[in-house]
Amino acid sequence: MKKLLIITYYWPPAGGPGVQRWLKFVKYLPDFDIEPIVYCPENPSYPIIDESLLGEIPDNLKVSKQPIHEPYRFANFLSGSKASKISSGVIPKKKNQSPIQQLMLYVRGNFFIPDARKNWVKPSVAFLSEYISKHDIETVITTGPPHSLHLIGLQLKQNLNLNWLADFRDPWTTIGYHNKLKLTKSSAKKHQDLEREVLNAADRIIVTSNNTKLEFSKKTDTPVEVITNGYDVVNMSKPEKDQQFSLAHIGSLLSERNPRMLWQALNELVTENVDFRQHLQLKLAGVVGQEVLDSINDHGLNPYLKNLGYLSHDDAVRAQKSSQLLLLIEIDSEDTKAIIPGKLFEYMVSGTPILAIGPQHSDVEKIIQKTNTGSYFLYQQKEDIKSKILFLFEEFKSGNLKVNPIGLQKYSRKALTETLANVISEI
Repeated sequence: MKKLLIITYYWPPAGGPGVQRWLKFVKYLPDFDIEPIVYCPENPSYPIIDESLLGEIPDNLKVSKQPIHEPYRFANFLSGSKASKISSGVIPKKKNQSPIQQLMLYVRGNFFIPDARKNWVKPSVAFLSEYISKHDIETVITTGPPHSLHLIGLQLKQNLNLNWLADFRDPWTTIGYHNKLKLTKSSAKKHQDLEREVLNAADRIIVTSNNTKLEFSKKTDTPVEVITNGYDVVNMSKPEKDQQFSLAHIGSLLSERNPRMLWQALNELVTENVDFRQHLQLKLAGVVGQEVLDSINDHGLNPYLKNLGYLSHDDAVRAQKSSQLLLLIEIDSEDTKAIIPGKLFEYMVSGTPILAIGPQHSDVEKIIQKTNTGSYFLYQQKEDIKSKILFLFEEFKSGNLKVNPIGLQKYSRKALTETLANVISEI
């Protein structure tokens, strides 16, 4: 078998979508004659923990760990949860930032380039240089964010002249929170220079969306491959559908993704339609911003709200399958067109219709349309959203609420791993 070293920050027991991508790849890579070896931090500061994911690590997988020194531990001591939110890219609106949060953002953006894990680069390169030679590893993949991990790959490439693939789960300098880091001109330039250096030095760039491919293809001549996230076969009994007309959002729903027009549409429906009012349930599973909860309350929807909090991955899948309609909300911004939430693919195979709201010409819009798994709306289409929800409610009442998806197989984790294996073989 060919040996592949995967350098990642997020690994179980980390929760959230960042860990799922490579946890699934390592599961299926041996089926394509590739032996994965994982390198990750020994003592990371993860904002979300999901112990259940530890059970998904293959028994024979080699995992090597080295200590990491993270400034967020000290920041957490000073500011509590505010630091952990910023560490995961959750940045409050400017008017709501406390003085210590403003200071943390300035320090994060200008003293920790490209991110707060930069101090792990040097010791990792020293350790891995010897490890790679000792174990005859010819190919390395770095996955970010955090994008400092790509600097590990960059230095290993320069020192050892091995094959290197850089996997971007999210963009670098165009990701939504980047311009909120209070960057000086010199810091912004340094980010751009590092991004360019990584893009040009890697043997292959892997991205998760076509919009990101278009962006990177303008910045480098290095071949860029799109390998999206996907879904895996989950061996669990199928839960019964909710008796109520349940609209569920699975995952974080923070202030900038507060769909006020959706709350307004639901408010009008419960006011105008007694039958709808008697059947509505709004389920939220994950971290929900206070501004979102306030908006729900302001629109008179609290009596219909079921706030489940953070769920393990297995419980989140059950919530998807039991709901009548799944909500997918993205920020209305040019920067978010390339963002494809990992949950989209599990939504698509849940057997539950999707109602998505986001920016025009997004990758999510194209995938939902091509797979026939739901409906996509822009933020200004409140009346269309209202009409669609009412139509789906009538389908629910008549027992005909269902989806007829097409072309989902290409998004299975095993099929995506085969694409990755082919890319590895090509280089």
